[in-house]
Amino acid sequence: MAPLDLRVMLYLMLAALLWAGNAVVGRMLVGEISPLLLSTIRCIVAALVLMPLGYSVLRANCDLWKNKKRFMLLGLLGVGGYNMLLYLAIQTSTPINVTLIGASMPIMMLLIGAAFFSTKPNWFQVIGALISITGVCVVLSRGELQALLQVQLVFGDLLMVLATVLWAFYSWMLARPGKSTERQWPWSGFLLAQVLVGLLWSSAFTVAEWQGGYLHFEPSIIVILLILYVAIGPSLIAYRCWGLGVMKAGPTIAAFFANFIPLFTAILSTVILGEAPQGFHGLAFLLIVIGIVMSAIFTPKLAKTN
Repeated sequence: MAPLDLRVMLYLMLAALLWAGNAVVGRMLVGEISPLLLSTIRCIVAALVLMPLGYSVLRANCDLWKNKKRFMLLGLLGVGGYNMLLYLAIQTSTPINVTLIGASMPIMMLLIGAAFFSTKPNWFQVIGALISITGVCVVLSRGELQALLQVQLVFGDLLMVLATVLWAFYSWMLARPGKSTERQWPWSGFLLAQVLVGLLWSSAFTVAEWQGGYLHFEPSIIVILLILYVAIGPSLIAYRCWGLGVMKAGPTIAAFFANFIPLFTAILSTVILGEAPQGFHGLAFLLIVIGIVMSAIFTPKLAKTN
């Protein structure tokens, strides 16, 4: 695992910023397009954008497909499953609930790393995770932590818990490639393969959405522009940046940067609403950074894989 340098930090923070925008846009699209159809259209647009760069992955003799079972799983966990569950979750859940559950990512990474990837956390990592999550709670409660006691769980929250588990597994799989040659594959082909597999999964679920009578789409210029954003920003640029960050820093440290998503979401909301940033935003930023630094300093290097 490489040191947590400025470039790696920028990769992970840009991914968090784009995914914060994804949460805002996804909420804006509720009622305009059904969630599973949104996931499918997002994959189609992303695949079309990637095609000129990664078309070689479509060749039958492409080395990447020698490990097709792995890519079927990566596509299900990341591009397919996580996004479908996220869009489903925001249909019934509230922004504060979804963000709070997503804030459990550092703890989830530590638990899954210990249980399935032989990477046991130390106390500094656990304390860092708790400090970072405290920063998230400061943002969500707007500096009044007693407001968190009023949170009520709904079915969408359970979907977000599952989405968080899937993303943790996805990130660990990126950090532990199945074959040593996987690191040498062109990033465009590597990502296009995941998008295409994610498209297969989301298309299958969209058919079920249609058969159930839940599919709907109210096209407009604004809706199309928002869909283009989620297809290019969160789907392509953010995934590329996240993949680079995970490969360099490891999934445990990368997970801490996911806690910038609610902070960035709050900042985007203040910009949209024309409100000035508050003091608790600065406090939250400081707590999240402290958690990241503690984890980065005391996280052991990832074991080399064959």
